[in-house]
Amino acid sequence: MPGNPNEIKLVNNAMSNATRRKIMNFLSTGDKSIEKIEGEVGKTMLDFHLKLLQQASLIEIGESTVKLSEYGKNFLKEKEDKSADKNADLSQAKPIEITEVRQLLPCIANPSKFRVIANMAPPLGGTLKVFEPLFPRGRYSDKIKALIMQKGEIITTIYGSGKVTMTMIKNEDEAREALDNLRSIINKAIAKGVAPAPREKVRVEYMELYKYLPQTNCRECGEQSCYTFAIKLMGGETSLDKCAPLKEPKYATNQEHLQVLSAYI
Repeated sequence: MPGNPNEIKLVNNAMSNATRRKIMNFLSTGDKSIEKIEGEVGKTMLDFHLKLLQQASLIEIGESTVKLSEYGKNFLKEKEDKSADKNADLSQAKPIEITEVRQLLPCIANPSKFRVIANMAPPLGGTLKVFEPLFPRGRYSDKIKALIMQKGEIITTIYGSGKVTMTMIKNEDEAREALDNLRSIINKAIAKGVAPAPREKVRVEYMELYKYLPQTNCRECGEQSCYTFAIKLMGGETSLDKCAPLKEPKYATNQEHLQVLSAYI
């Protein structure tokens, strides 16, 4: 059973990918053949995904079937228990309002669009984390204490302090409409008193990652092309910080999108 730091790292890497999480959940209902797993998650990189899960001691692969190991079963049970804890009581939370839109600044990557800075009151603080399931492409970052959401080109970040930022906004009217929709979704959850249970995030494909890479094929990351880098990124074999061009101002928006997408890998 995994216990030392290297083994724990293998498990974290194995479970960082949406396809591998889906395989684990599929196996939770019983042993499955490779053919059935293919039908559930697709054939693309399946051997690779199964190998990583096996290396992490989460599954056992037999001659004709794949099944959860005892550790894999316990891992999923522990995960379910933690998920249940996330159904936080919101009965004491107060409805929020967007009190002001403070700034409308040109986006670095696209001067024809804007970056919006607004303010939400009262601040939601750590309660923000329980609202993550409300947004299909939303994730809570413990590092910056903020809830980050993506809808099309627009990335919205709500900080525990009450600050709200939005990128790639056409004009102030679009900003106010998006903020009002955000307020409505959060206040409906507060009115119910309990946040919805966590759910599986939207699945990300490597071509979607590739779309936001610079596509310069500069090889500074150590890969032969941006396409190869996207595949390695999808498999958890590399990281965004290896892509030097993304650090250039003109790719600022691309980097923001990739940071959001990589949360679902």
